[in-house]
Amino acid sequence: MPHALVVDDDHDSAASLRELIAGEQFTVAVAHNLRDARRQIALQQPDILLLDLRLPDGNGMDLLADPKLVANSEVVLCTGHANLETSIQALRLGAADYLVKPVNLKQLQGVLSRIMKPAALQAEVEDLTANLAQSGHFGHLWGRSPPMQRIYEQISRVAGTSVSVFITGESGTGKELVAQTVHDLSRRRKRPFLAVNCGAISPNLIESEIFGHEKGSFTGAERQHQGFFERASGGTLFLDEITEMPLELQVKLLRVLETGRFMRVGSTTSQETDVRIVAATNRSPYQAVASGKLREDLLYRLNIFPIELPALRERASDIPLLANHFLARISEQEGAVRRFTPAALAALVEYPWPGNVRELRNAVQRAYVMAQGDLIDETWLPSADQAGMASGWAPLGAAAGPGSVPHEPPAPASAEHRRAPSEGQGADPSVPFITLPIGSSVAEAERALMLATLRHFNHHKERTAAALGISLKTLYNRLKEYAAEGAATTADRPPHRD
Repeated sequence: MPHALVVDDDHDSAASLRELIAGEQFTVAVAHNLRDARRQIALQQPDILLLDLRLPDGNGMDLLADPKLVANSEVVLCTGHANLETSIQALRLGAADYLVKPVNLKQLQGVLSRIMKPAALQAEVEDLTANLAQSGHFGHLWGRSPPMQRIYEQISRVAGTSVSVFITGESGTGKELVAQTVHDLSRRRKRPFLAVNCGAISPNLIESEIFGHEKGSFTGAERQHQGFFERASGGTLFLDEITEMPLELQVKLLRVLETGRFMRVGSTTSQETDVRIVAATNRSPYQAVASGKLREDLLYRLNIFPIELPALRERASDIPLLANHFLARISEQEGAVRRFTPAALAALVEYPWPGNVRELRNAVQRAYVMAQGDLIDETWLPSADQAGMASGWAPLGAAAGPGSVPHEPPAPASAEHRRAPSEGQGADPSVPFITLPIGSSVAEAERALMLATLRHFNHHKERTAAALGISLKTLYNRLKEYAAEGAATTADRPPHRD
């Protein structure tokens, strides 16, 4: 039978935990201070150590500070004094989980069901790292460049814990693959991994999809529906494009993260949940807070362990590896093996890839289809001179658009601010630009840039999204918002009279 050690100076709390753990077919020992805890560990190494922070002879963290003492034990902090600082400190010292008193029975059962010795998890990570040079991939991610090795190191550290992860990066960089790799290397790997694109679900349905609903709770609810929190129980819930979630639902999500409980739509009974949250966005999260797209308190609750993915242009040395990986998969699916010429690989490396890895994969598929023989040359591959890249990609990341885009500023701009930069000031006269008055909000600047870029690319939405570094769904959502705002403004205007 697996063995547990409870270290808690509160005799009643320790006795309660002992009874609960014993009911899950564990042998249990109890210690009320650090000295007794060290003695119990010496007598029998526990498979799981439930550790209080405040003890009579020191802090529970002192046990974690001795890695040899708990090297083969899964450590779970169990305390009534929870805060973000201690959870981060516990993560750094190797704690696998963090339970708040009074202990939630369902969460405790989940922790006990997921016991894996830290050494076993570490061995898996070491095998992936050792094979990286030969295989070229780490979990679901491909690349050997230094930026990607830093990502692998972060995943290795956080996967074995239960803390929330917040992934940021441009559209197409592989945020869902990071989330999947974190799940596959975690103790939750045997439970579901569910991905939710918050920007792809109707605002009227997203609450029902995430939390579920009761039969008859609204028109069309003909039966009870389990939401993502229920279906992902014990596993990982990946919330992609979290900044697209309605603010009123963000409040409810925050409450679930803080209490571990939620209610289906139309229900009056709350339910316990045991789900790890991994969130992602292609926006700057702090700009999203400033523009009112993301609640600041939710950001701090999600952003315990941030991972920022590099754009493909920032790891160009990985492009040949990725291109050959995609080509090998397509060749296997289609039954005909094809190879890139050296010139084709060189062309791929030179292209800036505003759509990142997703765009590269699509380009490889297109080139495979168009190739006449076994070799793929640069004929059907994108180049930096195509698709408006010379005038659209790099500058648009900062400020782009037609030179004279009509924009209604909130306040008049001075002539100095309206004046376009000249060649003498280092500007490229071939690059279009927009100007905004000082005092414009982030939301107004975003709208002006997005609409100007759309016009610049003749309303070609795929190219616009790629140039802005956002997903196509996000672009469509923004345009719908702007159209609704325009309709509301028109409705508010008084009727014209002669």
